[in-house]
Amino acid sequence: MADINLPLPIARTILNPIFRFTLNKRLPFRLQRRLLTMGGPAQLPPAGSIRRPVRLGGRPAERISFADTTDHGAILYLHGGGYAVGSIESHRSLTTRLARDTGYPVYVLDYRLAPEHPFPAALDDAEAAFLELMTSTGYRPEQIAISGDSAGGGLSLALAQRLIARHGHTPAALGLIAPWVDPSRIPDRERDLVISKPWSQACAVAYLGDADPADSGYTPLHGDMRGLPPTYVQVDVSELLYPQCIDLVAALRSAEIPVSFTESKGLWHVAQLQASLTAPAAAVSRELAEFLREALQLTELHELG
Repeated sequence: MADINLPLPIARTILNPIFRFTLNKRLPFRLQRRLLTMGGPAQLPPAGSIRRPVRLGGRPAERISFADTTDHGAILYLHGGGYAVGSIESHRSLTTRLARDTGYPVYVLDYRLAPEHPFPAALDDAEAAFLELMTSTGYRPEQIAISGDSAGGGLSLALAQRLIARHGHTPAALGLIAPWVDPSRIPDRERDLVISKPWSQACAVAYLGDADPADSGYTPLHGDMRGLPPTYVQVDVSELLYPQCIDLVAALRSAEIPVSFTESKGLWHVAQLQASLTAPAAAVSRELAEFLREALQLTELHELG
């Protein structure tokens, strides 16, 4: 089915009650997970994808590709959901578009969720997945880009920092959609279209568990930015996480990391998930794909040189 192009005000009117009901502090996380997974098919993925279940680092994952996908690089995608909800299924529309528009396979990791598995379980799973992606496919670190949204964006940054510090591995690029890089920070507003202050604080507490909130794996905004790969940050100015993204971009630039930054107006938190419903969301999704594709193609050109 072809994409439709709802006007942004209509899309916002439709989505607002859905998010208010689903991402609600009063609902158990298990129920939120089921509701998000049930809503996944409404966010239509592009036709023609090839989905294959795999395992990475001992966790279930999905490899998404198309008939013309190249194997000269890959993207590891870490889904959002406050570290407590979200799944391969809930993010399939977004990740399938990335596979189609980049021309590279996208590996989507089903990392462990809080509160059953608090920090550092998700980061440990992401680290193990990246390392196994290297050993199982023969990719070098610079042939793998890391991307994620919201909590998955923060996890992507924390993963890159850990890979550099522990293993000396630098990924090809980081593609971050409204990354949650400091869960300990209390939002200065009650809510945006998608997430609320009470819900985000409940997720932060669930993810932290008994860990130290000063641990940079939990708050990668305060981690070491030196040596990170080129990074792209997308966020809408209306989002609760907008101030964090501004601070992240400033920290990256201070560390002299090449940064691309897109501030949209009129969208919402991770609107890329609804790219099949409205053209502006599809446009920012394509911009992210273009950034990741160019970063991976640059690696290919270096090999040929």
